[in-house]
Amino acid sequence: MPSRLQTIIATSAVALFSVVGSAQAQTTVKFWHSFSKANGKALEQIIGNFEAANPEIHVEAEFIGNYNDIVTKLQAAIPARRAPDAVIMEVTRYGLFADRGVLIDLTPYFDADPLKADLYDYAREVGVYKGKNYIVPFNSSTPVLYYNKDILARAGYTSEPSLKTFDDILAVSKTITEKLGSEGISGIAAPGQFARWGLVMSNDSELLDAKTDEVLLDKPNTIEAYQWMASLVHEQKVASPDGVTDEDVGRDAFYAGKVGISLNSTGDYGGARKALGDKLAVRAMPCNKTCSVPIGGAGIGILSTSSKDVQDAAYKFISYAASPEANAIWFAATGYLPINKKSAALPVAVDALATQPGIDVAIKQLEFAHGRARPPVVTWMRTTEYKMWEAMALGQRGVEETIKDFAAQTRDEAKRASN
Repeated sequence: MPSRLQTIIATSAVALFSVVGSAQAQTTVKFWHSFSKANGKALEQIIGNFEAANPEIHVEAEFIGNYNDIVTKLQAAIPARRAPDAVIMEVTRYGLFADRGVLIDLTPYFDADPLKADLYDYAREVGVYKGKNYIVPFNSSTPVLYYNKDILARAGYTSEPSLKTFDDILAVSKTITEKLGSEGISGIAAPGQFARWGLVMSNDSELLDAKTDEVLLDKPNTIEAYQWMASLVHEQKVASPDGVTDEDVGRDAFYAGKVGISLNSTGDYGGARKALGDKLAVRAMPCNKTCSVPIGGAGIGILSTSSKDVQDAAYKFISYAASPEANAIWFAATGYLPINKKSAALPVAVDALATQPGIDVAIKQLEFAHGRARPPVVTWMRTTEYKMWEAMALGQRGVEETIKDFAAQTRDEAKRASN
């Protein structure tokens, strides 16, 4: 009896240690991201599918906030040794962290990954900084023009008006405001930063030259674009000032049927469609002087502070997140661009293209979409641009004066950052 009991105990111990050993063998990847609500649920599905296929890896995903929040919190977490293993990085701001050695060079992983051949050219390009690959794209986007068909009809439009130039958009916005302003409806939401960059590009200019990193903020076409954008708020009064100080206010007002036109990311499609249903119309960004839109969104990078085994596990997840299966789920649920050439042929993407009008507009814009400069100064520039925009849009300071001052500060900061 004792020998049998000993055998049972020994067998149980082996089983226990086997379970414990298996649990300990699982690699955890701490992943910071910027997706909530419907986008967050789609991400959860992708992570769940990955973990089911890779039970040896656990992705511990944490919503941190928007892209700005991620930059701020990552800068604080690194010296405190609380950094994640993988992180979503907006496509113009990861250069700062690549320069400082915070992100590892993914080129050895990426070059050996069959995924590389499946990505669109634009998707491969957005992760390259100084000839090395630091992020693999996940959520890629361009800005698009949304409008509420019901609001335009109530404002007297019996057919779709032209929305191809700044003058076109202003004319429609004024009509909406004049006809429906007494009901608390504005013609247009104050454009957010991504849309502002797009409007500058549609006016045949840029904030920074994408090839040389030259500051173009004070070029005449850039100034002209900002003058038009600011006039929507403080001069023409077709956009509410509330959306200037908080971009989400303008977006939410559009969702609530209180704004006629909104210029926003294609990644906003899912939320807009859910809020407005068949009232939603999606069109290309205006081609004021040229057709040109920025490629935005983000990719996933890996932290240099993580151990090699965790980095390997993190890349495995990153590669899966850009796979046809994961990317098709993401595109159909959110409206973000397909980054994988094979995604659109999968049933979930085919169904989305057939049943969700306008989800393909951003894809059609890719023929004139461009990547943007991503040197370290961009992080500073984009943070500072919010304050400059607020001063201009609220009429606190003249546009030309503000932009020229901003350009000078950006050049000084670029020099300081390069020393």
